Amino acid sequence: MIIKHLSLLQFRNYKRLELDFHPTMNILIGDNAVGKTNILEAIEVLSLTKSHRASDSSLIMYHKSLAKIKGTVLVDNILRKLEVDYDTVQKKTKINGTVISRISDYISSLNVIVFTPDDIEIIKGSPNIRRNLLNMELSQISKNYLSTYNQYNKLLKTRNEYLKILLTNHLADRNYLNVITEKLVEKAVFIYRYRKEYIDKVNENISSIFKDIHSFFSLKIQYEPNVSFSSYEEKVMKEELLSIYQKYSQKEQNYGMTLYGPHRDDFTFYLNEKNIKIYGSQGQQKAAVLAYKLSCIPIFLEKTGTRPVLLFDDIFSELDGKKQNKLLKYIGKDIQSIITTTDVKNIRKSLLKDAAIFTVISGNVERKM
Repeated sequence: MIIKHLSLLQFRNYKRLELDFHPTMNILIGDNAVGKTNILEAIEVLSLTKSHRASDSSLIMYHKSLAKIKGTVLVDNILRKLEVDYDTVQKKTKINGTVISRISDYISSLNVIVFTPDDIEIIKGSPNIRRNLLNMELSQISKNYLSTYNQYNKLLKTRNEYLKILLTNHLADRNYLNVITEKLVEKAVFIYRYRKEYIDKVNENISSIFKDIHSFFSLKIQYEPNVSFSSYEEKVMKEELLSIYQKYSQKEQNYGMTLYGPHRDDFTFYLNEKNIKIYGSQGQQKAAVLAYKLSCIPIFLEKTGTRPVLLFDDIFSELDGKKQNKLLKYIGKDIQSIITTTDVKNIRKSLLKDAAIFTVISGNVERKM
């Protein structure tokens, strides 16, 4: 996938902006708080229909009532025009001018992998952050995953509501709970298996990437569902998960919520078999997240037939000149990247000769080369 053109109207600090991107490396240079990150955020919204940074309403320029993000994307030699419109009431997504009512029909039109300074929270933060990351990535590479995940959440909400009813009304029909639970288990097992497969594929590349960019240490990810399965064979998982729900039926009823399932999943980064959250330095943690993001590229290629666009915000802040050059060399010429930084003084000129360099000053963007 390649973003050919980006158009912004009243988005953040950009009243109007038209940008043509290079098919491989694009570097946005400027001081802090001038709008570099806002450009990456606009592309993220164009891909995922939402920002990880803020609510929809805050994306609209101050004192304005609407914002538009448009992008021309090249996928398999076919141009696709994407659009996300915001006003103070609603959000609209369009593909080639046609309004797309279901987000699941829009997601994957433009696939992105995003790296920001806040991503260190993937290691330091709550399990919910890591689950959201998995869902964002898996939803881009599989419409079936996104659909199943949405169905699971609807069933989960229904089941939680009925558990509360059972808590207060002992005459309520438990057979209804059993029916919901069986349907929930079917969706849950699909999600478990897909997440496990994805993390296994990440582990095929993450250690070598980490060693290449950062150091000789070995890095891996451990998938940690809150249910211990003896096997990830579908039939076994269904039987064991149903058994868990039966065993802890009274406990869930007392709490009025579903205590087991993929909505409580987690995963942990291990550096030389030690939890990097506890034993790793901040530099190692940031490099681990970066290695994770880069490990996802071949999975996107395998699952979708095309590489995602890389959005790297302030990626060099924790990397010295040597590591910066290793990273840029690793990205290569077969994938589009859009990178923000305050300067390029430590980057070898040979790596920049085929890149597009943009300067960003207070909401104005100019291409240097």
